[in-house]
Amino acid sequence: MTNKIDDLLTQLGTGRWNALHFFITGYCMGLTTYHALAAAFLTPHIDYTCITPVTGEEEGPSIHLGIAKDTGYRNGSRRDECTFVVENPSNGTYSEFPCSQWRFDNSTFSSTITSEFNLACDREHLRAWYQSIYMSGIFLGGLCCAFLADKYGRKRMIVFGLLVYVCLGLLASWLRNFSALLFCRFVMGVMMPFCGNIAYVLLIEVTEARLRPIMGVVAGLPWAFGILILAGTGYLIRSWRWLQFVSSVPGVALIPLLLFMDESPRWLAVAGYHDRALIVLRKAARWNGTTLPSDDVIMSISRECQDVETSSKPPKHQTVREKFRAATENFIILFRTTKLRKITAIMYMNYLVLNMVYYGLSLSGGNLSKDPYVFMALSGLMEIPAYSLTIPIVSRFGRRVPGVGSFLLSGLMLLSLIPTPKDYVITTMTLAMVGRVAISSAFQIVVFYSSELFPTEVRSRGISTSFMVGRIGSIVSPFITELLVIAFPWAPSLVFGATSIVAAVATLTLPETQGVALPDTVASLEERADRAYSKSPRAESTS
Repeated sequence: MTNKIDDLLTQLGTGRWNALHFFITGYCMGLTTYHALAAAFLTPHIDYTCITPVTGEEEGPSIHLGIAKDTGYRNGSRRDECTFVVENPSNGTYSEFPCSQWRFDNSTFSSTITSEFNLACDREHLRAWYQSIYMSGIFLGGLCCAFLADKYGRKRMIVFGLLVYVCLGLLASWLRNFSALLFCRFVMGVMMPFCGNIAYVLLIEVTEARLRPIMGVVAGLPWAFGILILAGTGYLIRSWRWLQFVSSVPGVALIPLLLFMDESPRWLAVAGYHDRALIVLRKAARWNGTTLPSDDVIMSISRECQDVETSSKPPKHQTVREKFRAATENFIILFRTTKLRKITAIMYMNYLVLNMVYYGLSLSGGNLSKDPYVFMALSGLMEIPAYSLTIPIVSRFGRRVPGVGSFLLSGLMLLSLIPTPKDYVITTMTLAMVGRVAISSAFQIVVFYSSELFPTEVRSRGISTSFMVGRIGSIVSPFITELLVIAFPWAPSLVFGATSIVAAVATLTLPETQGVALPDTVASLEERADRAYSKSPRAESTS
C-alpha cells in the first residue's frame, strides 16, 4: 500500500505546498546551526593572566599577604596563569596560592562565556562541557523523538520542539548562572532532533518518490548557509549575550508559518486519521494546481495503508519484560550473521568518526586560524560543494570508492597539519578546509551508502542506531579540541586524521551497492554474499 501512497504524491507533483514544507525544514536546519556550532564564539580559548589580590586582602588560607619583592607585576606579586606567589616579609619565604580571578584577552571578543564565568585553569574543562552537553541532549532527544513522532504525529512534535527550542535560546541570553546555562543547553539539545530530524522526515514523506534522493541532499544546504550567517553575525556582534539573543530571534518568525504546515498524509493514513488525510491531500492538490482521484479512492488507499501497518506491529498489550526483550532483539539482530555484523560494525565506526571529525573541525577555528570568523565562513562555503556534488559523484563512481576517497583525503590533509608550522597561515587554512570539505562529503556519502547496505528488514534499525553511535563522536570531540590540545597541540590533527584513514580502510572492505538490487531480508544478504564468494578467484583456487 506504500506504493499507492507514493502514486498519490506523484499525482500531486511538486508545487507551492511542497515548497512551504521545504522552506520550513530548511529554516529549522539553519536555525539549529547556530546553537550547534556557536561554541566557537561563545566559549573560545582566550589567553588570560592571573590577577593577584590587592595587598592586605586574604587569598586562599587565612594568611596576611605582605609586600613581595618588586618583580614587575601588579602589587609586587609574581604569578602565572593559575597561581601566584607572595613573599612573607617576616621570614623571606614564598607561598603559592591558586588564582581565583583572571584578566582575559578580549581583543577579539568583547565578552564571552569563557571570560564572564571565569572558565580558566581548573574550570577550563567546562568550556568543553558547554558543547558536549548539547550533543548529549541530542543523543537523548534522538532516542525519544522518533517514538513520539510515530505516536503523536510529525507536525505536533515539530511545533512543540520549536517552541521550546526558541524560548530556551532566548532565555539563555539572560541567564547569570553557569549551571543553569548548561541545563538550558542540554534541554535545547534534546529538542534539536524534534526541530531538525522530524522536519526532515516530514519533508521526505510529502515529497514525490522521484525527488526524494535529491531533496534529501538539498535539504542540507540550509545548514551550510546557516554557518555563513553565523560567521557574519558573530563578526558583527562580539558580545555573547547579544549574539545569543539575535541568533535566536529569527525562530520567532517561523512560528506563524507553522499554522500553514500540514501533518504528513502518510502518517495520518497509518494512524487511522483517514478524514484528516483526505483534507490534507485535497489542500495540497489545490495549492499545487493538480487533481486527485475521488474521495472514495483516497479513503480506500488510506484504510489499506493502515491495515498493512497494523498487521506488522507487535501486540499492543506487552509487559515491560516483553518490551525490553523485543528492543534487545531488535538490536541483536544487527549482529546475528557474519555479513550483517561486518556492515553494522563498520557503519558504527564510520558514523562515530564522521561526527567526531566534523564537529572537531567546526570547533577548531581558534586552533587552526588566527581569525575564527574567517575560518567559520570558509567552513560554510566548503559545505556547499560537499552537499551539491554528492549526487553526481555517487551516480558516476558508485558509493564505495567516493566514500573511501573522501575519508582518505580528509585523513591525509589533517595529518599534514602536524608538521606544518602555524606561521604558514594560508597552508594551514588550505589543509584544514580541504579536510573539512572531504569529511562533509564523506558524511553525505556514508548516510546514502548505509541506506543501501542494510537490508530492508533491519534498515531503519541499522541507520537509527548508527546515528546514535555517531553522536558519541560529537560528544567527545570538544574534549579533544579544547582539553587534549592544551597538553599536545598536535593531538587533534593526529586523532582526526588517523581515525579518518582507518575508516577509509574499513569502508574499502564493504561491497559496492550501485546498480545492485537492495536486499530485503538478512537471509538474502547472506545468500548474496555466499554467491559472490563462490564466484571469486580466491574461492576457486582453494576448491
